[in-house]
Amino acid sequence: MDIQELANQAVRSFRELIDGAHFRPGSLIVIGGSSSEIHGGRIGKDSQNDIGREVVKALMKVAETENLELAFQCCEHLNRALVVERATMERRHLQEVTVVPWLHAGGAFSTNAYYHMEDPVVVEEVEADGGLDIGLTMIGMHLKRVAVPVHLTNNHVGHALVIGAKTRPPLIGGVRAHYTRER
Repeated sequence: MDIQELANQAVRSFRELIDGAHFRPGSLIVIGGSSSEIHGGRIGKDSQNDIGREVVKALMKVAETENLELAFQCCEHLNRALVVERATMERRHLQEVTVVPWLHAGGAFSTNAYYHMEDPVVVEEVEADGGLDIGLTMIGMHLKRVAVPVHLTNNHVGHALVIGAKTRPPLIGGVRAHYTRER
């Protein structure tokens, strides 16, 4: 499949997530992606830099137009750390770690995010408002409580399954609690 078409598929999935989740401006979205899965291989076994580059650039462009911040999850070899802009790290008081992702320790998505962001840093963890998981990369550890699935009709990029998520505050109380404001 054409790499540009793969990027277009990712954009359609991302736009559907944005439309369905109604993120506020400035929301942090975690992106997990496996270029191996997109290509038809097994996660972590067939990283494709060109796929990662085009998909990451396309998602970053959408995030910029929608006023969203992105965190790109690294692979398990970097303990699923995340690449973010330094401004995001500072604004959100995240903990920076010292590592530079590369194709075989971090993966194609985080490596390309690192080299296409203005001032990238790697952080250990985030509590994102939502996420897009391309290829079952397990982004759940980086979502706020409570994560809610967003069912996507655009649920494939190449061969990779795509799952969306949004978050909401936990419901507390009990039978006497109200969850909507009375007028």
